[in-house]
Amino acid sequence: MTFPFFLNTETWAGRACLLAAVSALAVSAGILTAPHSAYAQNLDFFNSEAPSADEDLLLEANNLTYDFDRDIITARGEVQVYYDGNTVQAAQIVFNRGTQQLTATGNVIFLDTEGNILRTEELQMSEDFAQAFARSLQIDMPNRTRLIAEQATREDGNVTVVENGVYTVYTNPSRPAGKAPLWRIRSKTIVHDKQEKVIRFEQPSLEFYGQPVLYAPFLSMPDPTVKRHSGFLIPNWVIADKLGFGANIPYYWALSPHRDLTTTFTPLTRQGLFVDVDFRQKFRRGDFSLSAGGIYQLDPDQFNTQRADSDMRGAFRTTGTFNVTGAWNLGWDVTYKSDRAFFEDYSFTSWGGNETSRIYFEGLTERNALSFNTYGFQIAQADYTSSNFNADGFSPVGSNLQSKQPLVLPVVDYDFVFADPVLDGELSLAANFTSLTREETDAFSIDGGTNARFRGVDGTFSRLSVDGNWRRTFVDPLGQTFTPFAYMKGDLFFLASPDADVTALAGESFVGRAMPAIGLEYSYPIIASFNGGNQIFEPIAQIIARPNEQRIGELPNEDAQSIVFDTTTLFDTDKFSGFDRAEGGTRLNVGLNYKLQLNSGHYLTGLFGRSYHLAGENSYKVPDILGATQDSGLESDLSDYVGSLYLDTKYGVKLGTQARFDKDDFSINRLQAQASAIYGPVVSSVAYAFLDAQPNVGIDDTREELLGSASLRLQENWRVFGSMRYDLQNSNVVQDGVGVGYDDEGFSLSLSYSEDRSRNDGDTTNRLLFFRVGLRTLGNTQIQSNAINN
Repeated sequence: MTFPFFLNTETWAGRACLLAAVSALAVSAGILTAPHSAYAQNLDFFNSEAPSADEDLLLEANNLTYDFDRDIITARGEVQVYYDGNTVQAAQIVFNRGTQQLTATGNVIFLDTEGNILRTEELQMSEDFAQAFARSLQIDMPNRTRLIAEQATREDGNVTVVENGVYTVYTNPSRPAGKAPLWRIRSKTIVHDKQEKVIRFEQPSLEFYGQPVLYAPFLSMPDPTVKRHSGFLIPNWVIADKLGFGANIPYYWALSPHRDLTTTFTPLTRQGLFVDVDFRQKFRRGDFSLSAGGIYQLDPDQFNTQRADSDMRGAFRTTGTFNVTGAWNLGWDVTYKSDRAFFEDYSFTSWGGNETSRIYFEGLTERNALSFNTYGFQIAQADYTSSNFNADGFSPVGSNLQSKQPLVLPVVDYDFVFADPVLDGELSLAANFTSLTREETDAFSIDGGTNARFRGVDGTFSRLSVDGNWRRTFVDPLGQTFTPFAYMKGDLFFLASPDADVTALAGESFVGRAMPAIGLEYSYPIIASFNGGNQIFEPIAQIIARPNEQRIGELPNEDAQSIVFDTTTLFDTDKFSGFDRAEGGTRLNVGLNYKLQLNSGHYLTGLFGRSYHLAGENSYKVPDILGATQDSGLESDLSDYVGSLYLDTKYGVKLGTQARFDKDDFSINRLQAQASAIYGPVVSSVAYAFLDAQPNVGIDDTREELLGSASLRLQENWRVFGSMRYDLQNSNVVQDGVGVGYDDEGFSLSLSYSEDRSRNDGDTTNRLLFFRVGLRTLGNTQIQSNAINN
């Protein structure tokens, strides 16, 4: 028979008796907290504080006796104690009031509030918890790690000593009983000093399949109550043809609860000592970081890219995000490097590689947003010499590339949607102000240098744009949808440039431009259901009437240089990508949208259509100073055809494609296709891209590439993987890579080899060998090498 008891220590007269016993056991295992690092388990599983006096306790047992002669309380038979969210199970719990000793025996199981499970055959504790002993101890943590020990002893209420302890991850359920786990760490003695907040390991060893492979005389680390602690982190390794061999040795400094610093020393056999630091600081409303690294190169002649052969090389990066008020945030991400190839040559830095620096201040509410941005660009591409496309009177195409990059200061964007309807429709406003400065004109030519085209003009270029949009939707009884809309765009340009005459603005400081438009969009979704699914046919038509675009070819074009005409832009009222161009003339866009949904889970959707220029001057036919609109598929009154298709099967196969077909012979001018599949042990993807020749923009040859990757799982733990990027037009492998990996029981290992022929750093082919080993909860170490380039 089970005897349940609900006890309150405020009212129970015998609180020094059974309650002291069972409560002691119930709260004894302030037992464990989740690990913070390799061995950072809380080994102090005997809590030094007495039970709280106001907690309810439930005790269940088959038999409960009190020996008055020996002053012993005994609970036997499926004993269970529930106390303050903790659970204790045992075959027997005995409390000897005379010796003040508590003993739990027989398959003792303790489950604490954090999900840790303690199993032992015997658990003994003194009433004040200062002394304690556990035999045959096993602790399972929620992160699937395990600590096993022969015994554990608590002394003087402060020091816990674990004898012959083993730390590992949970073993695989399919592993035969008694077989050693893949890896484990064994230590003769583990000592946890609560006062010093340190866990020490004596004679630890790393074992694989039960065999020791690495020894250490001792190891120490902070206990789980210490959130951050100074110390060395796991090193990584570097082998490079121009750097030599090196070890990346980081040391972490816990300066305060809200501030830390990581210093990393990387001695390199060819180039000397590379040093970098990473400082982080948290505040109540944000955080920021500052990272810097550098080296005095012992052999700078190893490098052949611009300025990389200097004695001193380095870089710094700072990031930050702060909430100024509830809606406003200030942030930045700024990088400076001594030369363009720094992060490529010293790629082991953990904070590098950023080419775009940004400072921003932005606010966001439910219906409006305002942002201020500043951008700077420090490119990685090296200057090169080219006899093609040079324009007379301007620097060669591949020279002074950094000077041709703009400093954008500022970019201001404002968006607002009116809460109340205007003429029963939605009215929204958008504004943009952009100002940029460039040191040198970026010019090229496709006809031998006579007629120059311009990606950017030197000097300062500023533009203020305002865009107001109104639209309203009507749905008639047949389901037809009518959406009338109107918009008004206004722009004001300013250009101060020594080469201002290239934009036909010589003598003009300010130029204004306005573009009003009205239009109507129509769609009629027709649903056809059948046994097994449904399909939707939806014809769509859109007409926009507006005057001709003003000053084409006379104004700079900085943000509307990319013209991609496909189904994603078919129904855009203005197909230019930015504010510097404004589409004019009357245009009709038409298309047919189709969707098929099967009950079995298959899904297919497609869109096909084209665009018609009906009246006025075609903005895409008249070239601007860049000529980006030519060969876009929109330069004639009848545009090219565009289509897209997306297929998703329930078998893990997905297919998506976008295509543009020639208006005359339906040949392919542009095609992008992607497919991915998961089938059994195989995971694969393939992408294909085709771009036809564009002689009007200086591209005389077609471009065609294939990109594929695949991973094959072998047996249970092994996998092989590879990837390739192939130039079909030139029969050339651009990038390729292959590797093998092993994953099992918290252990991972991978070895990969890759080649890259697309980088412009002086090497025809960049080869990289990468080796990585990871032990879950302990950390990862890796070796990367390009020494095989020579």
